[in-house]
Amino acid sequence: MNMMTQQGFATVDATRLYYESTGKGEAILFIHEYAGDHRSWEGQVRHFSRRFQCVTFNARGYPPSDVPAKVDEYSMQQAAVDAVAVLDALGVERAHIVGLSMGSFAALQLAMDFPERCLSAVVVGCGTGAEPSERTKFQDLFAQSAQKIQDVGIATYVEGYAMGPARKTLLAKDPRGWMEFKTQMAEHHAEGSRRTLLGVQSRRPSLWDLQGELAKIDLPVLLITGDRDEPTLMPNLMLNRSIPRCGLAIIPRSGHAVNLEEPQLFNQLVDDFIFSVTQSSI
Repeated sequence: MNMMTQQGFATVDATRLYYESTGKGEAILFIHEYAGDHRSWEGQVRHFSRRFQCVTFNARGYPPSDVPAKVDEYSMQQAAVDAVAVLDALGVERAHIVGLSMGSFAALQLAMDFPERCLSAVVVGCGTGAEPSERTKFQDLFAQSAQKIQDVGIATYVEGYAMGPARKTLLAKDPRGWMEFKTQMAEHHAEGSRRTLLGVQSRRPSLWDLQGELAKIDLPVLLITGDRDEPTLMPNLMLNRSIPRCGLAIIPRSGHAVNLEEPQLFNQLVDDFIFSVTQSSI
């Protein structure tokens, strides 16, 4: 079996999106968080590519993907369209979708807008700023973060970001992994990161406003979050109630990027879920 990684670009209008594909079999599409990129899924690609076609890509604003110049070119709906373009470029009809944080919102958007392209969805660390009472606070926080990147640069911004309460859990467990996370985030494109904050993070609707659409999702869905990732706990309980074919796993002593903090447990949860999907038991 050829396990070499295929690299390429998908195109949406004039925007190119960098992707990597490793392995053969049913496809799993991994969608990264705001603080990550395609490299964030290395621990998952190494595990799952033994039996699946693992596809990772960089969102618009994250080189080597293009960095569109206008904030209006970034949105949650656009993120779902971009993900479909990556599947199209690889000739993948349907895939299991795994998204973290910003990528988890994209996974839900895919499940709502393009269910015919999804075999299942794993929605990880979803919901920061999604509670109606928290939206204004987080919109202000995203705007302040965008301004800080402009004022001090991405590297200085990341120094503070990586010490947030939902990130220090990774530092406590795996200092080398935390340093790799911080180093990779500091390599991101400053303007791409700013535009993503302003176009995607700040403008996405409250999940509570989407409950009617969420109730129509007819796909197997697994929610995963960390018990120390407090802004996501209430949203995940709501999502678990709203999506019909859904389950929720809360990983103990863990913050936001649970795939980095507890890769073995995370991979096992996703493995068991996909097996259940393929056996048509959920």
